[in-house]
Amino acid sequence: MTTSSIQVPRPEPRIWVSCSVQWLSLAGRLALAPIFILSGLSKVAAPEASIAYIEAVGLPFVQLALAIAILVEIVGGVFLVVGYRTRLAAAALALFSIATAIFFHANIGDQNQFIHFFKNIAIAGGLAQLVAHGAGALALDARR
Repeated sequence: MTTSSIQVPRPEPRIWVSCSVQWLSLAGRLALAPIFILSGLSKVAAPEASIAYIEAVGLPFVQLALAIAILVEIVGGVFLVVGYRTRLAAAALALFSIATAIFFHANIGDQNQFIHFFKNIAIAGGLAQLVAHGAGALALDARR
């Protein structure tokens, strides 16, 4: 009597890596987007506070700056969630994050501002990864 072992086919490692990358790409987008969407919505809910903050740093065209911030944050954030025009949205949000760091958190002698400055730079770095690599397979961009 001969014993033979049954060979169960195993999926190729590339399939597992590919699947992980898809889900990690989605998770990364979903982790980045809420900070922008919620910030934009808070500006809509309390525009006076945002206007006062913009005026306090001395930026011109306060109303226009507020409108641009709301548009960039909400639309860009939603585009990240669904993965639509992800590279463009990520680039816009990265530039917005850097500008926000420079104009609103440049007093790095203040520990709170120091943390906010580098948080914004770190977010821009994560967004740069989306610009470089795209949204991944679980995105509207992948359907084109």
